[in-house]
Amino acid sequence: MRIVDKLAAAALLLAPVSAAAVELGDPKLGHAYATKVCAECHEVEGVDSFSPNPDAPSFKEVANTPGMTARALAVWLRTSHPTMPDFIIKPDDMDNLISYIMSLRTPQ
Repeated sequence: MRIVDKLAAAALLLAPVSAAAVELGDPKLGHAYATKVCAECHEVEGVDSFSPNPDAPSFKEVANTPGMTARALAVWLRTSHPTMPDFIIKPDDMDNLISYIMSLRTPQ
C-alpha cells in the first residue's frame, strides 16, 4: 500500500508540470490568422518595427509584456477594449493566435 501512496503522490506532483507543457494551438495557423485579421492594426511578424496603427502594440511587444501568459492573453482577447474592434475570435483560432503570439516571446 505504501508504494501505491507514493505513486499517487508523485502523479499529483507531476500532473501540473505535464499539463503546463501542453501547447494549445498551432503557431503557423495563428500566424496565418494574424496576417489576415490583425495585421491591419498590429505588427504581427515579430520583427522590431512599428504597427500600422501607432496605438496598437506589436505582437512581439504583447508577447514580451511582463507577466504575459497564454491564459492572460486569452482573458485579454475575450474582453472588449475601447481601442480594438469588437469581434469574436472562434476558439480554435484563438488557441492558434495565442500560440503564435507566445512563440514571439524573447527567451530570457
